[in-house]
Amino acid sequence: MKNSKVNDLQAFIAVAQNQSFTKAAARLGVTPSALSHTIKGLEERLGIRLLARTTRNVAPTEAGERLLRSIAPLFDQIAMEVEALGELRDKPSGTIRITCTDDQIELCLRPMLAGFLKDYPDITLEFYVDYGFTNVVEQRFDAGIRLGEAISKDMIAARIGPDWRLAVVGSPAYFEQHPLPETPYDLTHHACVNIRHRPTGAVYAWEFEHDGKEFTVKTEGQLVFNSIVHVLNAAVDGIGLAYVPEQLVAPYLADGRLKEVLTDWCPSFQGYHLYYPNRRQTSPAFLAFVEALRYRG
Repeated sequence: MKNSKVNDLQAFIAVAQNQSFTKAAARLGVTPSALSHTIKGLEERLGIRLLARTTRNVAPTEAGERLLRSIAPLFDQIAMEVEALGELRDKPSGTIRITCTDDQIELCLRPMLAGFLKDYPDITLEFYVDYGFTNVVEQRFDAGIRLGEAISKDMIAARIGPDWRLAVVGSPAYFEQHPLPETPYDLTHHACVNIRHRPTGAVYAWEFEHDGKEFTVKTEGQLVFNSIVHVLNAAVDGIGLAYVPEQLVAPYLADGRLKEVLTDWCPSFQGYHLYYPNRRQTSPAFLAFVEALRYRG
């Protein structure tokens, strides 16, 4: 590792973890070409190839994997020690990066943001909207938000919202043209607005429960989004039926823009939880954020 710079090693870690020069460059705040030049220089100084490049992706070689395993934890420890210095400040400070969905922001985060930012002016919150179930450790997020039942056992989880249920809804204009479904199986004859959480994943099959029996219905329609907010908007516009969190749709039901059906068939789910890895040290800024977000209902 003679003549290797710390910044070069950080650049290698970013590319290896993201498996993309473009994503790593965005994370580091440099151009992809500059990052590629840095990695090339590091490989030349070490005299060994660290990354295997193809037209589609980038992946560590055997030597790159070995280097990544050995040095990435060291840089993580350095970052935690630097963050820990915030304990010496009068106010917690730093940047907190959270991966979540837009409805989670609307239901859980938005109500507390103004007060939290006012109380902690030295804390910056960065939210990354993603329905793809991001790995918070691999993508170096401080935490993520999921339903309690979907969180891995090796994560710490803090409840940030009550249990909730999904609601099948449609606009009055839609129901003027289509009969009300009497059972979930009738949905196969309706235009439904669907959601696909990951580009390579399946379209979400609507989950129902009746007399203790759980089952799913595969619905069809001309619209598929990866954001529940746009699914909701399409239902308001009369394009089709939507299956959305009851809390999110409540204002639309109250003012008559939407009508709910199949109420007795829609199951409840564990509330949203903030989840994060069990680190040896957690920054004061992150602890303040967890306490401000924690559900106390």
